[in-house]
Amino acid sequence: MTTAPLDHPASRMPALFMSHGAPTLAEDALWPGQLARWGAELPRPTAILMVSAHWEEAPLALGATTAVPLVYDFWGFPEHYYGIRYAAPGAPELAEQVRGLLRAPGMPVQDLPERGLDHGAYVPLLEMYPDADIPVLQMSLPTLDPQRLMDIGRRLAPLRDEGVLIVGSGHFTHNLRAINPQNEVPSPLAEFDDWGRRALEAGDVDALLDFAHKAPAARYAHPREEHFVPLAVTLGAAADDLGSQRSVIEGSWLGLSKRSVQFG
Repeated sequence: MTTAPLDHPASRMPALFMSHGAPTLAEDALWPGQLARWGAELPRPTAILMVSAHWEEAPLALGATTAVPLVYDFWGFPEHYYGIRYAAPGAPELAEQVRGLLRAPGMPVQDLPERGLDHGAYVPLLEMYPDADIPVLQMSLPTLDPQRLMDIGRRLAPLRDEGVLIVGSGHFTHNLRAINPQNEVPSPLAEFDDWGRRALEAGDVDALLDFAHKAPAARYAHPREEHFVPLAVTLGAAADDLGSQRSVIEGSWLGLSKRSVQFG
């Protein structure tokens, strides 16, 4: 079975890792504008492939490709956050391309058509592409092993030449017990963020993949690794552009690093 490719763009799309915050990001005085400017500066994608920290599913799964619902995967927030809408078009052609690139012995791909966009996907997209007029496909994290995720990213890299924006969505530091309403950053989180910045600037992929052993305060910054490892997918997709990385968004939000990075 063959599927028509996505419209070919004039140039290769960048690959992104972004910190996605929480639904309350929309109320922040600074962060929505930073995301909006980032979206405006990027080439317009033909489609967006999101890999969020909030969807772990094995075997690797692809979400809705027609009507794309939202998953309100949070509790205890004011009621209006459960009424947010982001009616992005589905991306069935992109889903077929992802299947073709990833399917291999030992790497099955399943379809979960009822699974929509979780807040790790739609919260930043609401700010970057508020018109919700770009097709979006969400893909699960089938593992938390950074090396395996980087390999998946490498397989997906050709999509960038088709205008697909590949986004790993997590948080550069993510310890909910360290959240500070005054946005004071605990020194271990600051140390981890600085280490990560330097590793990115040096293109030290080995250190980034082995962050649990190489980074200072790794287990404090990430008691569980799911919010950092989407970066590995981005690193794989951007393997030919690692020297072009730049931190587009820096600083902190409630004490957590919101560092977000672009390759290419």
